[in-house]
Amino acid sequence: MSSTKNLSDTSAARKPPRTLRISEVARRVGISSSALRAWEALGLVSPQRTRSRYRLFNESDVRLLQRAIFLRRARGLNPAAIVHVLKRQGIVSAPAESTLLPGQRFRRLRTRRGLSLAQVARATGVSVGFLSALERGRMRCSIATLRRIARFYRTNILSLFETAGDNPRLVRPHQRKVLETTPGVRMELLAWGNTAMEPHLFRIKPGGGSGASYSHEGEEFLHVLRGNFEIWLDAKEHYHLKPGDSLYFESSTPHRWNNPGRTETWLLWINTPPTF
Repeated sequence: MSSTKNLSDTSAARKPPRTLRISEVARRVGISSSALRAWEALGLVSPQRTRSRYRLFNESDVRLLQRAIFLRRARGLNPAAIVHVLKRQGIVSAPAESTLLPGQRFRRLRTRRGLSLAQVARATGVSVGFLSALERGRMRCSIATLRRIARFYRTNILSLFETAGDNPRLVRPHQRKVLETTPGVRMELLAWGNTAMEPHLFRIKPGGGSGASYSHEGEEFLHVLRGNFEIWLDAKEHYHLKPGDSLYFESSTPHRWNNPGRTETWLLWINTPPTF
């Protein structure tokens, strides 16, 4: 009897902690999923990610979110102020450079240079309100807008990936560095480090695209793995690509693109040198 009980206790001790999807956490805390993602962007919680990039929260995350909601209601603090208070109390750790969202990285670049939002807005043609929301993780933007802002800071989109640490020769699917610009465009970096090429797997949902045209130095090659793909080069050339089709062009040619189909498009997209 005692032996059976001990085995039962051991099994219970080894049982992994329960994980929760974002919809379940949002329901328990009483906020929307989008608001929860905003809290995450501010560094309040750092959920685990599955290989498919789904968020997995735990009970500690729920308690932390409940504390934040209490502070908002009891003290009238906005989310950024709440995270600041919790960081000062040592309850929340400041996010590492490698875990920041693109907007948060832009904020660090701006503050390090002593620039105001208005100055960046005038230089990039992006509104102050949009830049502010982007820096706070409440907004995502198209690749064309990311390129415009990155160019102002004399950096590129490659710098927005989490490429800290080793630069492996072999990259397994679950090891890829991922950057989602908008809900419709997902970029997976296939190699990084001291490379002459910048290879990506682009996954573009129906209707997703680059936004406005953009350009940069270098050359580009893309190959359609699945789905449909449309691209315009310098507003003069228009191509509709299907699985198996490839395209080469100079990156300095202004280009914009989208997925005109009804299913997700997958592209092997290579830039050289890494200036994207």
